[in-house]
Amino acid sequence: MKPTLSIEYCPKCGWMLRAAYMAQELLTTFTDEVKGVLLEPSETSGTYLIKINDQIIFDRRAAGRFPEIKELKQLVRDQVAPEKSLGHSDRK
Repeated sequence: MKPTLSIEYCPKCGWMLRAAYMAQELLTTFTDEVKGVLLEPSETSGTYLIKINDQIIFDRRAAGRFPEIKELKQLVRDQVAPEKSLGHSDRK
C-alpha cells in the first residue's frame, strides 16, 4: 500500500502557500510512489510538520527552519523509494 504524505501547517502564520508548493513538488516527484499529499491546517500556532503516514520526517520547530525542497525530496525518497534517483536533487 502506498504511503500518504501530510503537511501540517499553521494557517495563522500564512504558511498555506508554502505547504501547497511543497505538496505540488512532492506529488510531481513521487507520482507513482505515494497515494497523495494531505494539507492539514494546524490548530497550534507555528506548526509546520511533514509526515509519511503518521511518522514525522521534518519538524520546523525542531530544525529551527523550513526544509529546502531538495532536502525534503531526499527525506521522502529515503523512506518511500530508496532506489529512486532524484537527478539534480541528488547532487551536493
